Amino acid sequence: MRLWMLLIAATILSIISLFIGAIDIKVSDLFDWNSDETQIFLISRVPRLMAIILAGAGMSIAGLIMQALSRNKFVSPTTAGTLDAAKLGILISMLFITNVTYTQQVLFSFAFALVGTLVFMQILNRIKFKDAIFVPLIGIMYGNILSSITTFFAYEADLIQNISAWLMGSFTLIISGRYELLYVSIPVIILAYLYANKFTVAGMGEEFAKNLGLSYKVVLNIGLVLVAIISTTVVLTVGVIPFLGLIVPNIVSIYLGDNLRKTIPHTMLLGVVFLLICDIIGRIIIHPYEIPVNVTVAVIGSAIFLIMLFRGRAYAK
Repeated sequence: MRLWMLLIAATILSIISLFIGAIDIKVSDLFDWNSDETQIFLISRVPRLMAIILAGAGMSIAGLIMQALSRNKFVSPTTAGTLDAAKLGILISMLFITNVTYTQQVLFSFAFALVGTLVFMQILNRIKFKDAIFVPLIGIMYGNILSSITTFFAYEADLIQNISAWLMGSFTLIISGRYELLYVSIPVIILAYLYANKFTVAGMGEEFAKNLGLSYKVVLNIGLVLVAIISTTVVLTVGVIPFLGLIVPNIVSIYLGDNLRKTIPHTMLLGVVFLLICDIIGRIIIHPYEIPVNVTVAVIGSAIFLIMLFRGRAYAK
């Protein structure tokens, strides 16, 4: 698949996304700057589109980095406990800080996402049987443990409704002023591209990286910090979006290989296209209402994930 094809697809889907919603907006309505349609377009539709683009690109790149560093195609923020750790950080900030601020939630969520990912990587290092399918199953169990802890203490503190809001990945409430944190993903993606070759070398193993004069632990920590930043911004702004960082890098690697410098632009655009498709489906299937994007992503993503599992098992034989 050519990069220009993905760019055209993303552009067409972006235009479609701008004009789909509970309120019908036509191009002619936008010529009246003071009309209600124009205000809705600028305050709601455009920010929503930007949030979809940034979240889709960011989560896809986060999954790509994790798969490269863990040397496993089935590892992502969803299957490594990163998103679950970020949710736990949000809860901890609510429990221990009175009148917790948004900045404090960001810091707690980032810290827990980073530590949670580091713990998962340490678990991987201690596992002798690193089967392609076995590793993500451990990650899913690890994430479920973190999620269960979060749910338990949320019930105890009567904060389950607050936490449930973070669980529901949706762009419904995205308006101007409530999505700007996602712009942090832009410098993160740029850094990921600059470190792409180092991530590729680090993905070949610690000994191989050291033989080439690369500081393996430094590169590993940089990669995990980038993943934690993206995961935190997406969870705090949109909520949990499953499978996105898992299936998109795998699809790209099928037709482009594993060189991160080449795959990052494709992964970024395919993530945007995939998330736009899921969001548009959720908005038109029960129009004028909509299905949260995490539901449509989960349905389509789980089907693709099962195909990948069976495909991996076939190769293992």
